[in-house]
Amino acid sequence: MTSTTRTITLTLTLGSGDVDLTFEEQGEGRPFLLLHGGAGPQTVAGFAGLLAEQRPAQVITPVHPGFDGTARPDRLTDVPALAEIYVRLLDELGLADVTVIGNSIGGWIAAEIALLRSDRVSSVVLVNAVGIHVPGHPVADPSTLTPAELSALAFHDPAKFAVDPSTFSDAQRGVAAANQAALQVYSGPHTMADPTLRERLAKVTRPVLVAWGESDQVADTAYGRAWASAVPGARFELLLRTGHMPQIETPEQLLPVVWDFAASHATNRPNG
Repeated sequence: MTSTTRTITLTLTLGSGDVDLTFEEQGEGRPFLLLHGGAGPQTVAGFAGLLAEQRPAQVITPVHPGFDGTARPDRLTDVPALAEIYVRLLDELGLADVTVIGNSIGGWIAAEIALLRSDRVSSVVLVNAVGIHVPGHPVADPSTLTPAELSALAFHDPAKFAVDPSTFSDAQRGVAAANQAALQVYSGPHTMADPTLRERLAKVTRPVLVAWGESDQVADTAYGRAWASAVPGARFELLLRTGHMPQIETPEQLLPVVWDFAASHATNRPNG
């Protein structure tokens, strides 16, 4: 099965004003909204392609405004505002029975989407999400780490995913710096958490899967289990021999977990 990827930019109108949002769309079938983490949209691009190619899936992968060279309006400063934008995107696209998948800060956004209770969303998958405060289990702050230090915390096998910043072009360095700046705006400087979120998760009514790489040292497994405990009825799935970004390190392990959960909670199941 092959899929064609389209890059689309839409102007979305919200109560706070217009936002230009760029996203990729590929595949046909059950809809998925796939939200990237702080390292940028390339961290989910491969998994989006895999999902669209190996399953009957329509995959929407937005770029959070401010990442990857896109513009961020000055008023857009927090994760709940991003969640509102993505619910508006689902409305604009007329999608239903959507599974929202988010990794790292993308998982935080996915949780805020769940709290908005859109009828278009049927289930939510949090993949090594950040965003809650768990005493004794702080989330590593990427702004304080070198790429090598961050890789050592993020991957089960860091050697396979080593990044050498000295090989970056000036354009790549600029994008990486802009990504880091946008992450700091949305997550708060050096916090990577909303102190109100953990308590608010008790109001989530959508089915939620918390999938966690066992080797993650950016946010450890106890932190992941705290996420699952905070969401009523959430299921916790430990992913073996993988770290903070299973969609990169072990996509073949994550794919069936995500697909089976989405299928089991879909309201319309012709593509199962």
